[in-house]
Amino acid sequence: MSERQRTRDLAQVVLAATCLGGLTVGSFWVLRPFLAGLTWAVLVVVSTWGFLLQVQRRCGGRRWLATVVMTLLLLLLFVLPLLLAISVMVHNAPAILGFVRGLADFHLPGPPEWLHSIPMIGGPLEEFWLNGAALGASELATQLGPFTGEATRWLLLQLGGLGHVMVQGLVTVVVSAMLYLHGEYCGHLALACGARLAGAQGRSAVMLAAGATRGVAIGIGVTALAQAALGGIGLAICQVPFAGLLTAVMLLLCIAQLGPLLVLVGAAGWLYWHGSVGWALFLLVWSLIPVVMDNVLRPILIQRGADLPLVLIFAGVIGGLLSFGLVGLFLGPVILAVTYTLLLSWVNESPTS
Repeated sequence: MSERQRTRDLAQVVLAATCLGGLTVGSFWVLRPFLAGLTWAVLVVVSTWGFLLQVQRRCGGRRWLATVVMTLLLLLLFVLPLLLAISVMVHNAPAILGFVRGLADFHLPGPPEWLHSIPMIGGPLEEFWLNGAALGASELATQLGPFTGEATRWLLLQLGGLGHVMVQGLVTVVVSAMLYLHGEYCGHLALACGARLAGAQGRSAVMLAAGATRGVAIGIGVTALAQAALGGIGLAICQVPFAGLLTAVMLLLCIAQLGPLLVLVGAAGWLYWHGSVGWALFLLVWSLIPVVMDNVLRPILIQRGADLPLVLIFAGVIGGLLSFGLVGLFLGPVILAVTYTLLLSWVNESPTS
């Protein structure tokens, strides 16, 4: 091969790689506003593909009809909680307004007798409690003014992004419907890309990613439902008002990996202020069950979808949540699962002489 031909081949490779890189970056830049919705759509479709096939069988094998049913279910998943929250707030508006008016006359009761007996921190806690009880509602509001202002600004910022969230939800539903219709083609394309990149190991990595995604979705969803159900039962037993609404809030908090403890402890505090000390203690003890369940049930369910060490799954869920937000609950375990499997395959591969 002549020097001129080698130079021409090198220039061709460089130009081809530059054009390909430019197209990739341009495509990413165009789709950048919709990446969150596209990611959620892929996660939703992969997680619910088995349910789609069951719906398709009940619809006489008609994929389009099963896709319509699944799309309506996704719309209900986004719209129904909002409608229920508005309905509950409108129905209980007089009680909510009465509660807000009653805050003006609210006075913190004296500390319980057992608080001082807590080692090391009992004395400071009792002093803090007494200082709070000495303040009236107006003085307390004055001291909390700076914090209230920060909370108000944060709330307005979140409301400002509500339209963006709605758009991303709509993108998720539309893309999910398209993937439901052409899921087999997209699956074969993903497997072909994996095989093209790394042969049989690439195909296995794609299958492992799908299994890990499905396992994480089942683990998070089922665990959140179980936690919210147990928390709702505890609220109903203690006759806490707005138990249904609080159960829905617990479900959202559990899905977001914040847990039901915030709602349950708040309800126990409400019971204590109203003199139901026994029910408050019962609810605090009862809340330990859904809290502990999160650390036991979820890793087991996730491991059924992907045969990986529990430590790796736990690190993927927590690390993904801290790094990428809510979508990181799925991306974290998937990334670690694929990396772990490829690393083991590379280590165990027999070296060629």
